[in-house]
Amino acid sequence: MEIIKNKQIILFLVATFIFVSCNEDEFLEQVNPNAITTATFWKTEGQFNSALTTVYGALQFQNVSGGELIYEMILGDIGGTESWYRPTAFRNLTYNDGTYYVTNKWDELYIGIFRANQVIQYIQDADPGLFSGNSKMEIEAQARFLRAFFYFQLAHTYGGAVIQTTVAETSDELKGPFKPKEEVINNIVIPDLEYAKENLPQRWSGDDLGRITWGAATSLLGKVYLFEKNWSIAATQFKEVIDSNIYRLVPNVMDNYSHENELNQESIFEVAYEAETGQNGAAVDATPNEPSAEATTIATAFGFLDRGGYNTLLPSYNLHEMFIYDEVDPTNSVNDGNRYSKRMISTIAHRDDGTVWYGEPIEDYNIGRFGQSAYVKKHTNWYHLNAEDGNSKSGINFRHIRYADVLLMYAEAILNANGDYQTAITYIDRVRNRAGVKTLQKYMDENGGKFPQLHVSVQVHGDHPMVDATTETVLTHLQRVERPLELCFEGHRWKDLVRWGIVAQVLNENAADEQWRFDNEVELNVKKNDAIGNTGTGVAPLFIRERIRPDYRIAASNYNPSQHDYFPIPIQEQQTNDQLNN
Repeated sequence: MEIIKNKQIILFLVATFIFVSCNEDEFLEQVNPNAITTATFWKTEGQFNSALTTVYGALQFQNVSGGELIYEMILGDIGGTESWYRPTAFRNLTYNDGTYYVTNKWDELYIGIFRANQVIQYIQDADPGLFSGNSKMEIEAQARFLRAFFYFQLAHTYGGAVIQTTVAETSDELKGPFKPKEEVINNIVIPDLEYAKENLPQRWSGDDLGRITWGAATSLLGKVYLFEKNWSIAATQFKEVIDSNIYRLVPNVMDNYSHENELNQESIFEVAYEAETGQNGAAVDATPNEPSAEATTIATAFGFLDRGGYNTLLPSYNLHEMFIYDEVDPTNSVNDGNRYSKRMISTIAHRDDGTVWYGEPIEDYNIGRFGQSAYVKKHTNWYHLNAEDGNSKSGINFRHIRYADVLLMYAEAILNANGDYQTAITYIDRVRNRAGVKTLQKYMDENGGKFPQLHVSVQVHGDHPMVDATTETVLTHLQRVERPLELCFEGHRWKDLVRWGIVAQVLNENAADEQWRFDNEVELNVKKNDAIGNTGTGVAPLFIRERIRPDYRIAASNYNPSQHDYFPIPIQEQQTNDQLNN
């Protein structure tokens, strides 16, 4: 797929931006005599590929795969922030239908849908003779996968969507009723993914590496059925991916968060970014695998404040403690004698994790002050730069689906389908073994069939309760430990908590632990016990100093499932679409 050179083509396709809302009547009535039109454009395979390129480009929007995802990542139990940062409204569950991320994500997803609809609609009548080999079906299959992905995001972010499957030619055609997520999934997402699965190759090569594949379609289809609690069908889809032997866990987990081994064998659905030529702009001419029009801002959002970032999103105390107590297996060669797992030291920055962080030994950074016990490393350039880019540009690709996620989703599907916890443990332990930590089976072998509940805070409660392996306890481990440790800050957590129905539970538990830390500041040596409140040294394992960061007290009291499980329909859609409630 070549980068688009003809800027007139780009301008024609960028006209799709107007279809975000329904109040552009004047523009729709204008005719540009120099513009490429539908009568002159959809004439060659190359033109269809150019249009498809813009659908891929919509993936690069910052609210879809980039830095603005921090507003969704702050929801739940893995992240915190400070009151002066914008994500506070999401941390505290005080956002509304006019708040930036709520409105911007909706807009960007519909841009992607409109672009996909263009390709899907116009290719139906295209002469098959224009295309080589299977390219006609493959182009449509890629567009339909991408449309399914955008609609899946709408359905599970807003609880539904306004369904548009054709190219709107007037503002009235953009209007429509809001359909619940079940209707969106059954009428759009599943049929699109089934078509994509049937018509996409298992692999692309050369210049096409990075396009959507059979594995991406099958994995997302499995995820769709998992979210719909169709456990057996979901398990079947995931097992097809596993048995295909196309994918594997890369030995170094860090390869999933850096620019050094992108599009690797663990990657199933990956969005390309490029720092040097990237503009953090419209992403109109992005390609799956070549230098693109878009860089990501996520590294600056996560990066350390003294190294060009803003550390806008911080690991929660609960997540930080789980990483510390996720015990390294000294017999696993992955570890190379490390005190902490490779998974931990590539995901978060801890005061003595032994790494060189932004060019300096991490011990030199005095981590723990102001209640910030750890920082996010994942998606940042800590491993090869001394600071984040001053223009907030990073070229690290974003992985929406990787093989580790498929293994964990398969374990979840079979736990719920037939209660086979022993098989589930086998697949969970594949991920744990790569991380270099003790497997559940090893814990069980050493403790009479029991393993620790690592999500329970040792600092607050004194120990990790040991539990027998059962369907229920293994599912709890999967939900509360394995998925957050492996997949934190990759855009999954809030949707997981909502579909499991445990949002209130995790918010209340974290709020209670937070209150315990407030009540025990003296014992935790957060401050020196003197008149001016000098900084204490903190105590293991988190070494929190100066203050306890309040991440959960407001969210736990504010949470209402009917109000917060899904975002409200954005205000601009309410104002311009008079058919929403039809």
